[in-house]
Amino acid sequence: MYFCQKTGNKESNEDGNVLFLILIAVALFAALSYAVTSSTRSSGGNASGETDLISSAQITQYPAAVSTAIVRMIITGTSIDEIRFNHPSEFDDLDVVDFGVFHPAGGSATYIPAPADIMVASNAGQWVFNAELEVPDIALAGVDGNDIIAYLIGIKKSICSKINKEHGLGAGIPVLNADRSGDYGDRMYDDGATDYVMPIIDVPDIDDGAGSFDGQPFGCFQNAGGGDYVYYHVIVER
Repeated sequence: MYFCQKTGNKESNEDGNVLFLILIAVALFAALSYAVTSSTRSSGGNASGETDLISSAQITQYPAAVSTAIVRMIITGTSIDEIRFNHPSEFDDLDVVDFGVFHPAGGSATYIPAPADIMVASNAGQWVFNAELEVPDIALAGVDGNDIIAYLIGIKKSICSKINKEHGLGAGIPVLNADRSGDYGDRMYDDGATDYVMPIIDVPDIDDGAGSFDGQPFGCFQNAGGGDYVYYHVIVER
């Protein structure tokens, strides 16, 4: 009888321990739920800012990858003025496939349009690459000093502002002192009939009149006259 009594007490103690653990688990779950709810409520106003931060990081990383592909091409003998940025659908227009940054026989870079949710038009953003403009105080000036720059035209104002803030340009968006849409919108590619010609004279600067972009290899501006918000990124300094 004593043995049975001892066993009964043991089972009773185990049941009590299980109940205690269950109560602790319920309490922890309730505390966690409260913490998550409170965090969600408190960060609700920052959700857009966090999304902009992630999007701005994606934008700034892609041209760096393209730049790496170009460096490989230059090392293997391709001259800077031979480089072409034909999209995969335009590979057949290349006179020499080895010159294609995105062609497997050239730079083997992957062409990736920008996410639609960061663009004003809500369509995938198309990158434009050319040597039509230069950034003051980046490498050389004058003849043969025009940089090859990647542009993402028509991004949202909030993304543009976040990029500048995160990279030391302030939260403001400098406005160019002249309309440069005809310059940054020109593509450095071979369309099968007309090939791109590298400028042979000093080209216009990315300039707001206050020197905001001097020495800045990447940043975001608004074109003159209330135009597009444009991200630029120097991928070949000259």
